[in-house]
Amino acid sequence: MMQPIRPQHSDTDIELKMLMEAIYLKYSYDFRDYTGASQKRRVVHAIREMGCETISQLQSRVLHEPAAFSELLQYLTIPVTEMFRDPTYFAALREHVMPVLSTYPSLKIWVAGCSTGEEVYSLAILLKEEGLLERSIIYATDINPQSLEKAKKGVFPLENMRAYTENYQAAGGKRAFSDYYTAAYNAALFDRSLAENVTFADHSLATDSVFAETQLISCRNVMIYFKKKLQERALGLFHESLCHRGFLGLGSKESIDFSAYGPLFEPVVKRERLFRKL
Repeated sequence: MMQPIRPQHSDTDIELKMLMEAIYLKYSYDFRDYTGASQKRRVVHAIREMGCETISQLQSRVLHEPAAFSELLQYLTIPVTEMFRDPTYFAALREHVMPVLSTYPSLKIWVAGCSTGEEVYSLAILLKEEGLLERSIIYATDINPQSLEKAKKGVFPLENMRAYTENYQAAGGKRAFSDYYTAAYNAALFDRSLAENVTFADHSLATDSVFAETQLISCRNVMIYFKKKLQERALGLFHESLCHRGFLGLGSKESIDFSAYGPLFEPVVKRERLFRKL
């Protein structure tokens, strides 16, 4: 008689799963359907930086010290972003999406997983140059409160401006990029008017619901960290939030091809992962 095949899990995998379950039960942050490899790499890094020896020791600290959870959250949500990242995406937005958005009397735009705000300010600059910023509301959401606070301030390292300027120019920028910020003390403070119509808010694609009807959603390089189940949930939220014929922009390594929601969108510029709701 054949013996049933039992799944094999390493001690690390078991500890990692228990840590994510504990975080969910204690703090309602749901990382249970994030991809394992990236999550494991970030937790291992956190263990070293936070002076723990094992994931179980880290779990104990997180359960009994809220400050330890806040510190761990910074490692679990390490921002990897820049202004006008993937310039051809923003060029495609300018060429193919902005002309359609300009036909709406008012606009609601959702930047999901906005991290420290680089993409929000990029989008605000694009809207301003197309004459749409004043009639737009941008919802910039993330699960990391520290990232949201940084985004609200609109202050970025001055050393990054050269690369951001190159991105902006490659994206079809119409002015000098330096027109949008004031440099002081090795930092670049961006024009406050860019954020006047931006609402920065805590929102989780894993646990929260849709909060507004939108004409454009940009969620780039966020779902690559999600397992299939969570990707489907996020795409379901986007489909529900978008108005009829609304636009969805994803990251260069993300796709809707194998999703149940794939047939509900048509490509606008497929290589730039720009789609439109049918």
